[in-house]
Amino acid sequence: MRAPSDDIDRLMAVMDCAFDPAFGEAWTRRQVEDALLIGNCHYILIDAAGHMPPADDAPAAGFSLSRGGYEEEELLLFAVAPEYRGMGLGRAMLQQLAKNARFRNGNRLLLEMRDGNPAEQLYRSFGFTPIGRRPNYYRNAAGGQIDAITFQCDID
Repeated sequence: MRAPSDDIDRLMAVMDCAFDPAFGEAWTRRQVEDALLIGNCHYILIDAAGHMPPADDAPAAGFSLSRGGYEEEELLLFAVAPEYRGMGLGRAMLQQLAKNARFRNGNRLLLEMRDGNPAEQLYRSFGFTPIGRRPNYYRNAAGGQIDAITFQCDID
């Protein structure tokens, strides 16, 4: 799936304001474009009303980027712009992601996140449960080490 450049612009705008630079979690535009060229990567854009933004340069309030595999979908990136948090947009994107994954014959969602990520509350409320931990997997800008936690959510 190749995204129109305006969709990537909107995705990158959300990423630029949503990810704390102290953790180095944001991807570059090239990384996003390369992922989408693979063919099994998919994205969702959402506007402040919870819908796909129109194609006319309307800003996105959030996005997800995922990769489909055999009977599963891995959430690679997920963000809601700070001014739109707490409005149910994250849950709406997770619901759409689960629906899309089911359509592609997926029966579970996977994600990996740094320990302490505030999005954990949303993921757990959606049904994600921890299945693994990678000690000291991430490094923050100050050189500190942070564990990665792997979560899964059954969607069948």
